[in-house]
Amino acid sequence: MPQSWLTPLSLAAVLAVSAIPCVAQGFTVLSTSPSNGATNTPTSTHGSNNVLTGTAVSATFSEPMEPASIDSSLPGKLLTFTLKDSSGNDIEGTVALNAINTVATFKPTVSALNRDEEYVATITTAARSAGGIAIRSAVRWSFTTGEKDLTAQAPVSLGTAGTFAILTKTGITDVYASSVTGDVGTSPITGAALHLRCNEVSGKVYSVNAAGPLPCTITDPVLLTAAVGDMGFAYTDAAGRSLPNFTELGAGEIGGLTLVPGLYKWGSGVSISTDVTLSGGPNDVWIFQIASTLKQASATRITLAGGAQAKNIFWQAGGVVAIGTTAHFEGVLLAKTLIAVKTGASVNGRLMAQTAVTLEQNAVTQPAP
Repeated sequence: MPQSWLTPLSLAAVLAVSAIPCVAQGFTVLSTSPSNGATNTPTSTHGSNNVLTGTAVSATFSEPMEPASIDSSLPGKLLTFTLKDSSGNDIEGTVALNAINTVATFKPTVSALNRDEEYVATITTAARSAGGIAIRSAVRWSFTTGEKDLTAQAPVSLGTAGTFAILTKTGITDVYASSVTGDVGTSPITGAALHLRCNEVSGKVYSVNAAGPLPCTITDPVLLTAAVGDMGFAYTDAAGRSLPNFTELGAGEIGGLTLVPGLYKWGSGVSISTDVTLSGGPNDVWIFQIASTLKQASATRITLAGGAQAKNIFWQAGGVVAIGTTAHFEGVLLAKTLIAVKTGASVNGRLMAQTAVTLEQNAVTQPAP
C-alpha cells in the first residue's frame, strides 16, 4: 500500500503542530494515551502473560478505522502509526486495533522506553476510516517518561465490609434462584428488603432486625452499621486516589483492551462492549475511577491473566452499574447507586452498593483471600 512519509521536524516544530483532538474529513481523534504533554509516563507495563514491555501508546478515533490502513503485525512494516525518541529515532513496534476498530495501539518491541525522555507519536495520512476517508493531516502528540517506573497502587481497604459478598443500604432483590458464596447484608433498611432465600446463600445472612429470610437471618445491627460505614470509606478511598496512570482511556470504551495494573480515571461513563483482559501479577492492583455509569454488555467477559486476582481489582462507579445477561465480571464493585446484575450473569468479586443490588438467577462468589 502507498506510504505517507513525514518531513523530519525539530522537536519544537513537532510540538508546535500537535493538536489533540484533530478533526479529519468525517472522523476525529478523540483522545490519546498517554495524553498530549503528559509527564511522568511509565517506561514499561506488564502486557499479556505478565511480560514486561515498553509502555503502549494508543489513539481513540470517533468511528471505526480500516484495519489494513493502520494494523501491523510485523515490527516496522507499516509507517502509519510511529513513535520516535527525542533524537528522532524510530521505536520499533507493532500496531493493532481493538475489536471494534476504534482504538489503535502501538506496542513497542523493547522491554522499556528510556527514562526521563520525550517521545513523539504520529499517525500519518495513510490512516483511513472504514469508509475509505483518509485523515487530512498527520496527528502528532508528545509525552515524557518519568525517572521511575509505574508506581504500584495499594489495595483499597474494605475493613469489616471485606467479609461480605453483597452489602447494600437499601436492599437486595432476586429472581430465584441465585447462588451467593459469601456473607450478605443490608442496612439501615429493614431485613424485609433482603429477598434472597436461605438456600441461595453459602454464608451468613445479616439483617438489622428479624424481618430477614428465615431461618438463616442473623440480627446484628451493630456489625452492619460498621460494615456499611467501612463500605463508604472504601468508596471514598478509591474515588480519592490521585495521579492516575491512564485518563479517559478509550473515551470510556474499554472492550477489546488488555489493561495493565494501575489507576484509571474517567470523567463520564465506561462501557465494556466486548471481552476485556486484566493482565498482571498476583500482587498487582487495579483501581477504576468512573464518574458515571458502568455498563457491561451481555455475553461478554472480564478475564484475568498472569496471576491477577479479583480481590485486588476495584471498580468505583458514581452511577448505575449494569452487568449484562450471561456476562462475567471480576473484581470488587463500589457503587454510589444501583448494581443491576442481569439474567444468568456471574460475578467473581463483591457487590457493594450505597443503594440496592438486583439479582436475576446469578452466581456471585466472593474472591479468594
